Amino acid sequence: MSLVPAFELGLWNAWILVLLMFGIVIGLSFLIISLFFNGAKSRESYRRHSTSPKYSGFEKKLNYVATIMLYGTLAYSVFLPLKLGTGWFYGGLSIYLFGLIFGFVAMINFAAAPLDKPATDGVYRFSRHPMYFSMFVMFIGIGVACFSWVFVLVAMIWLALSDRGVVAEERLCLETYGEAYREYLSRTPRWIGIPRRSD
Repeated sequence: MSLVPAFELGLWNAWILVLLMFGIVIGLSFLIISLFFNGAKSRESYRRHSTSPKYSGFEKKLNYVATIMLYGTLAYSVFLPLKLGTGWFYGGLSIYLFGLIFGFVAMINFAAAPLDKPATDGVYRFSRHPMYFSMFVMFIGIGVACFSWVFVLVAMIWLALSDRGVVAEERLCLETYGEAYREYLSRTPRWIGIPRRSD
């Protein structure tokens, strides 16, 4: 990976994968909700998907920085060429596709969960935040496909910021689901591959 970040405007740049990632995440969320639910259940599922937790002052700052990093990454992707035809590109694309499929499965698992219980089945058995994890994996895949250490580093920093930011989401889930979510917290790690610890 080059020490100097690439800046080259072009059609075959990372923005294609970033646009696909967000298009699928946003588009499929609405499609999955409409497939699993209709009428009042659809509205309730949408409310469940879009409820924002109450952040502490520190968590708001972390969320703000993570959002700026996310938008910065989007902007950088316009100028970051994919290394087409190289092993880096195919390796990164494989990682990216794994993340995309994992995120799709996570959305289905979340939508299929009963509205009065937390999502704990499917990929939620391995991570309390599989959608964040899938996004991180996709970002790593993009960084590898572009052979960009900057993109990989930003993805790692984004995950570290998200690790603190999801605490507010977990508080909201505890308020909403009570003991069922507390039991889920005690048996499921926050991130795949990182053993359960006192979060």
